[in-house]
Amino acid sequence: MSRQVALLRGVNVGGRNQVGMPALRELLEGLGYEDVKTHLQSGNVVYSSGKAPDRAAKEIEQALAKELGVKVPVLVRTKTELAAIAKADPLGKVASDPALYLVTFLSDKPEAKKIKEVDPEKYEPDVFKHVGQEIYVWCPNGVRNTKLTYSFWEKLLGVTATARNWRTVTKLLELADG
Repeated sequence: MSRQVALLRGVNVGGRNQVGMPALRELLEGLGYEDVKTHLQSGNVVYSSGKAPDRAAKEIEQALAKELGVKVPVLVRTKTELAAIAKADPLGKVASDPALYLVTFLSDKPEAKKIKEVDPEKYEPDVFKHVGQEIYVWCPNGVRNTKLTYSFWEKLLGVTATARNWRTVTKLLELADG
């Protein structure tokens, strides 16, 4: 059994893909996941499972569609992976507000060549850094104003992506530890 974090993309945003957190917890418990906890209303779930993260992601996606009628991508990271993501913190020295510091989680490790083709100056004052299967983005003028959104990275890299701010990332790690 390992602690894992499921990140549902696009739930409870703009009145679409409505999922209540009690229903989400019940859904995961019904799938056999243990010690299920949710954070905020944006589809963050921490749980224990013996299943591989990729298998858990697919199972949760399918159950959401079948049981709740919500078709959204789900990405899963283990507690160990999330701890490494938080420890890496490559923009921590410039990111002064955790609400404006994003981690974009990717479904697959991207081709480094595609990321190197992105001209950082074109997106200033935003700054980004790729580490492993995540892209860290500092948006000093606000998350709503950045062009380095999860959809930007999806189109560029041909992967599924979802983003969480630094405050949420660290809170999810706390929940996974607890």
